[in-house]
Amino acid sequence: MAEIHHLTYGAVNPVVSYVIAFVGSLLGLVCTARARAARHRRRRSRWLVLAAITIGGAAVWLMHFTAMFGFDVPESPVRYGPGLTVASLVVAVVTVGAGLFVVGRGEANGGRIVLGGLLTGAGIVAMHYTGMAAVRVAGRIEYDPALVGASTLVAVTGATAALWLVVAVRGWRAVIGGAFVLGLAVCGMHYTGMAAMRIRLWTPGETRVEGLSPRC
Repeated sequence: MAEIHHLTYGAVNPVVSYVIAFVGSLLGLVCTARARAARHRRRRSRWLVLAAITIGGAAVWLMHFTAMFGFDVPESPVRYGPGLTVASLVVAVVTVGAGLFVVGRGEANGGRIVLGGLLTGAGIVAMHYTGMAAVRVAGRIEYDPALVGASTLVAVTGATAALWLVVAVRGWRAVIGGAFVLGLAVCGMHYTGMAAMRIRLWTPGETRVEGLSPRC
């Protein structure tokens, strides 16, 4: 197994990543609250689209790749496939958006909150592992199924709790609390998922790795 570094620059990456996740979540949950208060369907939909972009695009996708600046494999170059990197952004926005549309429209009940939390959490997980599928190293990447399951549980539980605070409790304190929880869920899911990673290097000398360098 290859040696893997997740905190190459110390606490800088996780701290900055959480700030990004919190701010993106805060903006997205504010948009979600505005959507629920809107009387017109088109206006509600516009708020929810903005919420999907800020949560899926910033809180999830941007947080992920900010945290990935701290990822390094000393025995191998690290590159990224551009196609899957872009696809991970689309997956995040669309799937998280589906969850937000469930809770942002109609009666606020437990079933909607749970379904919205499942979809939003699934969007966080799908973005992470699609983004990780874009990673190119001089070896084969594997995952510990138990930790993958744990990362999924973290994402779904945190997303559900955050949406419950915004939809059922309401108010600025609930929105800020929801952003705090969702930020923790996004970061917790990311680092739990990274802990699940294992890399089996190819034979020595096979180090040619195609893709974009994160440091170019």
